[in-house]
Amino acid sequence: MRDEKQLLLNEIKDKIEGSTSMIVTRYEKLPPNGSWVLRSRLAKNGSLFEVVRKRVFLKAAENSGVQFDESLLGGHIGIVFINQEDALAPAKALVTFSEENGQLLEVLCGKIEGKVVPGAEIVVLSKLPSFNEMRAQLIGLFVAPMSLTLSVMEAAMAGPLKETEQTT
Repeated sequence: MRDEKQLLLNEIKDKIEGSTSMIVTRYEKLPPNGSWVLRSRLAKNGSLFEVVRKRVFLKAAENSGVQFDESLLGGHIGIVFINQEDALAPAKALVTFSEENGQLLEVLCGKIEGKVVPGAEIVVLSKLPSFNEMRAQLIGLFVAPMSLTLSVMEAAMAGPLKETEQTT
């Protein structure tokens, strides 16, 4: 039995070290269908959701050089291992799933960009626009003045013609 625990510990340690970020959640009464839906949404965002025993996770995290406060990790925990640079997309999918399903999941904490972050901050970050949405907003800010200037010029050129047409 000891070899199996060591194998599981090594597997979780490899996942922690191989992921760019991770989010620790507490789940309550997560049905199998809900778990499947969550895993498929996270897979689209380059992430993996795995239910892990708390002691094994804490030991693997400690061996990987990441320290989590054990008092924060109450109940059954599930870990989202993120394997991409943008950690906000999986966090957004996780929080959206939780809100849609009556808060089945609670974000406890996470490791994003090498820093341990409280769950409340991850939830706030998930409410921000995605990278592509922010890029579109920035482009819109750059284009808006030029578009308005062009509209004013077109209106100025078209305006006198319309007035002369109405008077004749």
